[in-house]
Amino acid sequence: MDVVRRVVTRDHLEGVARAALGTEHRLVGVSRLRGGSKKGVYRLTFDNDSTAIVYVWDEAENYWPTTQAAGADDHADPFSPASGIELFEAAHRHLDTLGIRTPRIRLADRSRSHYPADIAVVEDVPGDNVEALLRKDPRGAETTMARLAEALGAMRRRQVPRFGKVALIDKGGASEGSSCEQVVLDRALDDLTEAASRDTRITRSHDQLEALVRTLAASVRPRSEYGLVHGELGPDHVLVDRHGQPVLIDIEGLMFFDVEWEHAFLRLRFGEHYRWLDHSDLDERRLTFYTLAMRLSLVAGPLRLLDGDFPDRDAMRGIAEHNLREALAFLPMDDR
Repeated sequence: MDVVRRVVTRDHLEGVARAALGTEHRLVGVSRLRGGSKKGVYRLTFDNDSTAIVYVWDEAENYWPTTQAAGADDHADPFSPASGIELFEAAHRHLDTLGIRTPRIRLADRSRSHYPADIAVVEDVPGDNVEALLRKDPRGAETTMARLAEALGAMRRRQVPRFGKVALIDKGGASEGSSCEQVVLDRALDDLTEAASRDTRITRSHDQLEALVRTLAASVRPRSEYGLVHGELGPDHVLVDRHGQPVLIDIEGLMFFDVEWEHAFLRLRFGEHYRWLDHSDLDERRLTFYTLAMRLSLVAGPLRLLDGDFPDRDAMRGIAEHNLREALAFLPMDDR
């Protein structure tokens, strides 16, 4: 059944605005921000030109196919959809404890008395994100990147003996899977099968890619301690406040896991600027394995998202195409 998309207006969010920020200023505008695929992200504008951000966790805001969206409550799977106010609040607590900046929470509400879904109202951080800052002024971004490296170091050093989403670990729960590498292997094989069903280039190289994924996984040595990782920390998920401090957003996927998973993503997304975030004490075999697994995920995931009505379709196609080529590049030329 197709999901009916709700057009959220000022009238819908007036009660939310009053509950979060009081009645001193009148809400005059609501605009949906681009990019969100699992939750709605809206900017509130008031009559004094101040602003705030509203997160809405609602089926009508989730662009992922129904089968994947339905798995969002399965916190035992480290890679189940990272969506929901419980994950958001738990992640915010952990990052706040470490002194890592995230948008300040003005209201987090599960009562549905102000809006017919779980919502949070947070600070609107003015200015660019790191992606825009690196594009416009790479040298001017040095302080922010150094501080981001410090934040990643604090997260890396926060070690625990179990892996999984922080909301699950906080409750004493245990994740599915015997190890991070086993969880990644299972996911990579699923992503490979799905990608092969959607693109003939992967179909032709399926067996070679599967053999390589299994070989790389087998080369990884066991581990018993896990650091804190964001999971999707691209430069578009780091805002920059007026003091040059990095501000992490889209934090629901925060979990204890192998830090190489984080660094595989950082390398992919930051490119040449990763030099600011590089860390010498990484397991290169694990990093290589996770990089291929992530490439496969970034083929299967965007193609799956395009099954629905996600609006920014060209961007998703571009992500899938780029990562498909990069995944095939792991193979010898004769096997592509």
